[in-house]
Amino acid sequence: MREAEGPVRVRAVGERPGLDASVRGKLEPLRAKITKLADRGWLHKRGDGRFTARP
Repeated sequence: MREAEGPVRVRAVGERPGLDASVRGKLEPLRAKITKLADRGWLHKRGDGRFTARP
């Protein structure tokens, strides 16, 4: 698995597997999953809406 170079937005994460990032509704389930990972301590959610990996 490749390490992230820096903070990423949900849109960038969704584009990797080919989700249609132009439709907001397609990204909401992914946003919920990523937020859940942040709540569990796997990721860090920054104030600007981006996510980073925990060290």
